[in-house]
Amino acid sequence: MEQMDSSKSTIVPTDQLDAISVNVTSTVTELDAPPSPSLVSVDVAVDRYDTSHAKRGIALILNQAKFKSMCRRDGSDRDRDSMSAILNSIGFDVRVFDDLKRKELLATLKSIAAEDHSQNDCLVVVVMTHGKTKNHLYASDMSYKANKLWEPFVGSECPSLRGKPKLFFIQACRGEKLDEGVIVRVRRMVGEQRSKPDDSAVKISYVIPSMADLLVMYSTYDGHYSWRNPINGSWFIQSLSYELSANVHRLELLHILTAVSRRVAYEYQSHVPRNEKLDAKKQMPCIVSMLTKLLYFQPEKQ
Repeated sequence: MEQMDSSKSTIVPTDQLDAISVNVTSTVTELDAPPSPSLVSVDVAVDRYDTSHAKRGIALILNQAKFKSMCRRDGSDRDRDSMSAILNSIGFDVRVFDDLKRKELLATLKSIAAEDHSQNDCLVVVVMTHGKTKNHLYASDMSYKANKLWEPFVGSECPSLRGKPKLFFIQACRGEKLDEGVIVRVRRMVGEQRSKPDDSAVKISYVIPSMADLLVMYSTYDGHYSWRNPINGSWFIQSLSYELSANVHRLELLHILTAVSRRVAYEYQSHVPRNEKLDAKKQMPCIVSMLTKLLYFQPEKQ
């Protein structure tokens, strides 16, 4: 391994930079920092997202069932209808788009990001499509990188969603690997105490990372196949719909999503007896969370 001669280098080691960094919990006035468009007002001592806005928010469903050069995703319409129904019941402004071309899909995301979300609690985007390795997803005509879904909503791109949860759920293959599964003895886990917000929270101006408050849940682990029943829909979306319906007003979001992962992992297994390669295979969803607070959905706003 190449060694660096620190006595001759003018580069400050990153650990040294970190050691002399300022106290980020100080107010902007104390730091005498210039105004920045990336500053938001937050309750630093409160551990829950604010869901007292007038509206729940927009829920965008991108359903890709038909493709120019790939097989039809039978069962996807069942997933679309299931998610549309549950998100509508939670109070979201549900907007469904079927079989968009890549240009149309990206334009739709940009258009929604340009809307005023200041009276909304959060944003939800659900995508159901074909996928491949390196996080590529498909529109009806061509592929795009998964990060194109959230790029219009993070950092300074969508000011009215700063500090608010942005949730993305992706039903798609991420490769062709198959999960053989392992035999284990499982015990049920019960009981979790919830944290309560601190009433003494103080509002200050606070700089947050550009990727903060983003959650992406993939139907399967990187590089692996994602299963879908041509009649009943996909394992992941149907499990997500079920758990949201049963627990959305009772449990914190990550608690619900853990239950989704558990349901997919334990209660589903492929049944393709005529094809030994595909038979008796498992699936493991994957959660990538940059959320900074707990998210509880209170009963629908009147």
